[in-house]
Amino acid sequence: METYYVSNLPGEIGATAMALKHHGLSCPVRVHILALGDVGMTMLIGLRLLGGDVIRSIGICDINEKNVQRLEMEINQIRYPFAGVYAPLPPVESIGEEQLFDCDVFIFCASKGVPPVGVVGDVRMAQLEANRGLIGHFAGLARKAAYSGLVCIVSDPVDPLCAAFLDASGCSPAQIQGYGLGVMNARACYYAERHENMRHYLTEGRAFGPHGQDLVIADSVTKYDDSISRLLTEYVVQANVAIRNTGYKPYIAPALSSAALSILLTLRGQWHYGSVYLGAPGCGAYFGVKNHMGPDGIIYEDIPMCRSLYSRLVTAYTNLCSLR
Repeated sequence: METYYVSNLPGEIGATAMALKHHGLSCPVRVHILALGDVGMTMLIGLRLLGGDVIRSIGICDINEKNVQRLEMEINQIRYPFAGVYAPLPPVESIGEEQLFDCDVFIFCASKGVPPVGVVGDVRMAQLEANRGLIGHFAGLARKAAYSGLVCIVSDPVDPLCAAFLDASGCSPAQIQGYGLGVMNARACYYAERHENMRHYLTEGRAFGPHGQDLVIADSVTKYDDSISRLLTEYVVQANVAIRNTGYKPYIAPALSSAALSILLTLRGQWHYGSVYLGAPGCGAYFGVKNHMGPDGIIYEDIPMCRSLYSRLVTAYTNLCSLR
């Protein structure tokens, strides 16, 4: 049986996959976060509680100065009792826009025009044009600072915004990673636990592609079933809408599964889900895969797959390329 690989995807647009070389990070790192709405604030709590082994300090920046003042006080008041008994939690400090790229890890959580509860359909792409302009401004600051650290894009739509930051920042492709796929895998696990015929996803499955409509959930990478996989994918894609239908914005699981936990795994050099660049300079897209940060850069899982699964990846990848 003929097999296909993630690394074959750039060839579908006539490009060659480039090595994602990066000098790596020396932990503990200085982390700076831009924008502290629901997602940024929840992510900040996760990083403070769980990141003491790899984070030295966390700087926070938001257009709302009162919000920054409040979070500087509140988050630093989250702590274990009895000094010296437990490992310290990374301190949080307020920073200005001019300090944003004086760090090792920059996390972009800013967003314009987040659709309110009640809007139907995939709301992520509605944010693309507004957020492109926003990300262009901060990418320009990264260029001016000759920034050499890691850029983590959390705002929607993650994958096109990674490409927009790349085009405007002067950063290398390996410096930028998108964090949206972690929660899609988590949602797939949630539904797989509730359907007997999908439970094998927990040990055999994978998530690929964008944090949105072209998401690819594979029930198994060794015994792929297209009908089960597409049904599970539909459950996951609609999970965002299902939560909105309860009258709430779905930000807790994304902030923790896609952002906080996945960023910490990145810093520890462990496998996680994130969007990495596939293609040649100026010809490619950021695409969600299982990956980790090695000594010389990003290594993504490149396991063999069947034609029917690979065809779904091709559709997602070429659609992402068309958004640049």
